[in-house]
Amino acid sequence: MTNSSRKARFLMCPPRYFGVTYAINPWMDPESWALHNQTLVGASQREWVGLHRTLTGLGAAIDLVPPAAGLPDLVFTANAAVVLDRKALLSRFRHAERRGEEAHDEAAFRALQARGLVDAVAELPGRLVLEGAGDCVWDETRNLFWTGYGPRSDRAASDAVADLFGVEAVALELPDPRFYHLDTALCPLARGEVMFVPGAFTPDGKVAIRERVPLAQRIEIGLDDACRLAANAVSLGNMIVMSGSTQRLQAVLAERGYGVVVTPLPSFRRSGGSAFCLTLRLDRQSCAGAETSAAVA
Repeated sequence: MTNSSRKARFLMCPPRYFGVTYAINPWMDPESWALHNQTLVGASQREWVGLHRTLTGLGAAIDLVPPAAGLPDLVFTANAAVVLDRKALLSRFRHAERRGEEAHDEAAFRALQARGLVDAVAELPGRLVLEGAGDCVWDETRNLFWTGYGPRSDRAASDAVADLFGVEAVALELPDPRFYHLDTALCPLARGEVMFVPGAFTPDGKVAIRERVPLAQRIEIGLDDACRLAANAVSLGNMIVMSGSTQRLQAVLAERGYGVVVTPLPSFRRSGGSAFCLTLRLDRQSCAGAETSAAVA
């Protein structure tokens, strides 16, 4: 089975206890949330159901992490782990407010392992901090991970990722606190293009991207779309699922053969998250992993 024909599988967590109850990035305003808590809680639940329905409608399978009281950001399953070739590298969080998620994430992956959906569950060495796929974005075209560091993950975590998964990991510093995770500013697409927010990266980071992504495959995202978290999108073959974007960006994507499915997620944007943050892809394969799967099949 090829990567393109393999059925996508995601990990998600229902937003039963979601809310903005603390501030660990510039998007979060607990006081504003509290003023409209009842309305926003209901809205977030409807928005999450809409995203879940969209992904299943596109043929994806979805496994669920049980929600837990007191862990409002558990809903952002992209931060739970890095997953490739049926191996999961569990996250370690920078902020104390999120460290309570770690035990729940481990339990979820042990359950997936027991069901045969992952083969191995690993921990980061030492006290390295890496917040999962939020700062470790897989690029299937280039067979590498783009890794973000600065606000939420350590630079050295990139080396740990490369060692565990046996693939290149390209570390990109994130200097703008609005783009605190890499997944808010960079999104590889199925045909080889990479959407990214140039202003979210240092000059060295932009050089690293441009060295590996040819000009014809770069889609630079302007501030209007960046502030809609348009880069925080789920790429499923020729379809891209996102919370919102300008007509200009949608036209650029359409010219390149992509369809855009808009499923609004404004409640989650108040926490600095969107479609990618709310999902974790479980079936990603490297070139070596795909060859192994083909040989077994």
